[in-house]
Amino acid sequence: MKKHVLLTLLPCALIAADWQQWRGPNRNNISSETDWTDQWPSGKPKELWRTDVQLGFGSIVVGDGRLFTLGHDGDSTATLFCIDADSGKSLWKKTWKSDLGDKYFEGGPVSTPIIEENRLYLLTRWGKMQCLETANGKPIWQRDLVGEEDARLPTWGFSGAPVIHGERLLLNVGETGMALSKSTGKTIWKSARRNAGYSTPVVFKSGKTEYAIFSSDKQYTAVEIKTGKPWWSYRWLTRYGVNATDPVVTDDGHALISSGYGKGSAFIKMYKEDPETVWKSRDFKNQMCTSVLIDGYLYGVDGDTTQKASLKCIELKTGEVQWTHADFGSGNVIAANGKLICLSGKGELLVAPVSPKSFKPSARAQVLGGKCWNPHVLANGRLFCRNAEGDLICLDLRK
Repeated sequence: MKKHVLLTLLPCALIAADWQQWRGPNRNNISSETDWTDQWPSGKPKELWRTDVQLGFGSIVVGDGRLFTLGHDGDSTATLFCIDADSGKSLWKKTWKSDLGDKYFEGGPVSTPIIEENRLYLLTRWGKMQCLETANGKPIWQRDLVGEEDARLPTWGFSGAPVIHGERLLLNVGETGMALSKSTGKTIWKSARRNAGYSTPVVFKSGKTEYAIFSSDKQYTAVEIKTGKPWWSYRWLTRYGVNATDPVVTDDGHALISSGYGKGSAFIKMYKEDPETVWKSRDFKNQMCTSVLIDGYLYGVDGDTTQKASLKCIELKTGEVQWTHADFGSGNVIAANGKLICLSGKGELLVAPVSPKSFKPSARAQVLGGKCWNPHVLANGRLFCRNAEGDLICLDLRK
């Protein structure tokens, strides 16, 4: 486990079995859980419950027995759902008027909230920042970042999840991000009024200074978390400005940047204002699913939603493809206890040993239908999966 990840993410990872933020306890899509199994007597994991959470493309967070995700009724109303993680029963809902935003896709919410202790933080697609009590949805503070801060709304709205770092709430808003006080919502710093990208801020440490990487529609930029001052920028032009996946940062000062639409990936060295490009390749194009880094190898989705995307493994230091699993679609990958837990774009669950040599599933089952672009999560031995249409299921993987 990376040293800088431990230093910067520990406050959010105290309950290792919960999945309280985007990409999990350590923001790397890797869970430390071991008390789960891929041996399913009936040929597929037991479905504990199923419920409807409406249209949406965001992920799920789970903490203290509560599950949260976002949906839209397809007309004019968005909803934050709070669900009992054990039973699937609704605990409370919070609704608000919201445009569907169905430009070139079905529309609906595309972001994911974050939980810390008894608070939930949510950046809506249209720039409303909310801090709520997890127990009942009661507002603690709210901000309209477009109206109050004149933040520019990107083409498809804001999709990056909030990230908590100490007292700061980091948001991919503006050209190189924004920081608010998590206690009050007050602005600590903000960046130029230009289009943000669609990724979530990635925190790392270099020397004694803590940084976060933000995407815009034209570049990825590392800024000092304390001040918002840029350290370096790496120009990255993707069609339609869709820089949506998070950079994958290593503990030796490197980062992988990747996007779809034929763009590909770049592996860069982050040691000066103008980062050095180690390699570039079009063989690995992460459009939406941020890859998982394990022992020097990346596991992720290569291809766009308009293509027959593949699941691939590449060597990080060279960019060389190690294996390809075809027709996976725009699904997602997480890992736990030495295994990849993959949900394909059409709802097939595949579990396979982590290996750069081959992809050999030890278990597979069709668990959902429809468009399964939404990232799945593992929490307390249960796998929570949803599709864009709003089918949310809880699968029992406990031993």
